[in-house]
Amino acid sequence: MFTDFKDFSILAEQMSTKELVSELNYCFSTFDDIIDKYGIEKIKTIGDSYMCVSGIPVQKSTHALDMVLAAMEIVDFMQNYKQKRLQKNKQAFEIRIGIHTGHLIAGVVGKYKYSYDVWGETVNSASRYESAGEVGEINISESTYLLIKEYFECTSRGLI
Repeated sequence: MFTDFKDFSILAEQMSTKELVSELNYCFSTFDDIIDKYGIEKIKTIGDSYMCVSGIPVQKSTHALDMVLAAMEIVDFMQNYKQKRLQKNKQAFEIRIGIHTGHLIAGVVGKYKYSYDVWGETVNSASRYESAGEVGEINISESTYLLIKEYFECTSRGLI
């Protein structure tokens, strides 16, 4: 799963450095709490993007279901937080989320500042699903849909 904030650069220019870092920390710390509840592995934040995976390092049959449930909680959190910020006449982040299911490679590379990371088509596709997503929505791939369709009502966006 990838998340990203719409128009982050524009909003960042309108906030003080302290407020921007505080907002990112608050949102990403809440995301951390949500994914932890579902046994999802945070990989990293990349600027205003948040990247996590389910089903590694320990495989589990509910990986796609867990990821979608976490994504739904993140969307709910962001919508509620946006309303609170707007009531105070403050700028608010809006989120896009992309999820793709497939094989990937995981590990640690390099000499300094070790970081567990993931690579492969699955990672690239999840990023593209986020980029092609709509604000406040969860954009999933067909492979994810096939694993979760019995549990959620999904709307096809057609070929994108």
